[in-house]
Amino acid sequence: MKHELDIHQKDPWKLFQRWYNNASGNAVTGFSDRILYPFRLLMKKAYPPFLLHGGDAMVLSTASKDGQPSARVVLYKGIWEEGVVFYTNYNSRKAKELAANQRAALVFHWALPERQVRFEGFIEKVSNEMSDHYWASRPRGSQIGGWASEQSEAIADRAELLLKVKAIEEKFRGQSVPRPPHWGGFVLKASSIEFWEACLARLHRRRKYEKRNGVWESSLLAP
Repeated sequence: MKHELDIHQKDPWKLFQRWYNNASGNAVTGFSDRILYPFRLLMKKAYPPFLLHGGDAMVLSTASKDGQPSARVVLYKGIWEEGVVFYTNYNSRKAKELAANQRAALVFHWALPERQVRFEGFIEKVSNEMSDHYWASRPRGSQIGGWASEQSEAIADRAELLLKVKAIEEKFRGQSVPRPPHWGGFVLKASSIEFWEACLARLHRRRKYEKRNGVWESSLLAP
């Protein structure tokens, strides 16, 4: 039986979903997964940070208007209209860079089996309704932090931040915490998706998908 990266998939999003479900512990696919899956669960129990976010941590790379790159880890929050969704402070460095340069890239990396998925494309804001819906699902402490933290800005010390947290807690005591106008979601609309899986002797499998005229085309890449 051919490996799934050896053949073209009409819908690469379905392949990504299978890999994500596998990394999240929700599915087992393939012979090697059946061997590694019990070990992965054992590691999660023995050392929780091993799968702290269930496979949803991803690296977001942006660049300023003059081309200065930067990268950080954010959390995957789903697929929407052939794009990858995440949420953040719209006043943060990443958001300011995205306002100046909408091109961005995302990378997932998972272990056991070792896989990567890379996305490149353009960033857009999601609707206010989507941002409101996700905001309402967040723990209250995270909502308070969303108001208190002026993300990416310099602060005198941690005490300054904690004083702001107390002030916000008092402001919204006894009521729900509304979504700040400076906080919400982004979606990376993918123009290319690359799948990578580790193999012996570093002869890794790679397949890159690119969307042309509304159709996904793909090619194998040398490792």
